Amino acid sequence: MVFSRSDTSSAGRVVEDGKVPIPVKMIVAGGFAVGKTTFVTSLSEIEPLTTEANMTQVSEGIDDTGSATSKRGTTVAMDFGRISLGDDLILYLFGTPGQERFHFMWDDLVRGAIGAVVLVDTTRLQDCFPAVDYFERSGLPFVVAVNTFHGQLHHRLEDVREALAVPGHVPMVVTDARNREATKATLLELVQHALAQSR
Repeated sequence: MVFSRSDTSSAGRVVEDGKVPIPVKMIVAGGFAVGKTTFVTSLSEIEPLTTEANMTQVSEGIDDTGSATSKRGTTVAMDFGRISLGDDLILYLFGTPGQERFHFMWDDLVRGAIGAVVLVDTTRLQDCFPAVDYFERSGLPFVVAVNTFHGQLHHRLEDVREALAVPGHVPMVVTDARNREATKATLLELVQHALAQSR
């Protein structure tokens, strides 16, 4: 399976043998400021749709920014992007909002998805528990992707798995939300995991 860019719209796109590519919905989830918007943006072959809004003083005491004090915006609905896998598969990526007050949207965003990438920042593991818990409860296949900031992996994957109590059958990978090759590899891991789970 090869990742490629497409110069045509997915609407009405037909490959040479007359088959229409299969559309697949995937979710990118995680805590606040973990890199979901960056992940979707790094992959999308179209101009990604983002719903970033500036954070203001009104949200003080409501939104917990933790150690991400330099972050000035937050996703308030979703991020959306698209990437083609070869000629027969088109992935539609939906990034969830990270702030707890927007978690009520997750059920609608996840409906119809085949799987999810849960992004993790090991410096703020406590922010990752809600996403891991959500996908464990929902039964939707997911992979845990440890996002490296500044190229540094602070903890071994085995230690992260234990800290988050992630079951052994759930794949864990290292990724960099800014790097297209790294995010493509993460999505491929999710596709393979979702296919294995469906069998």
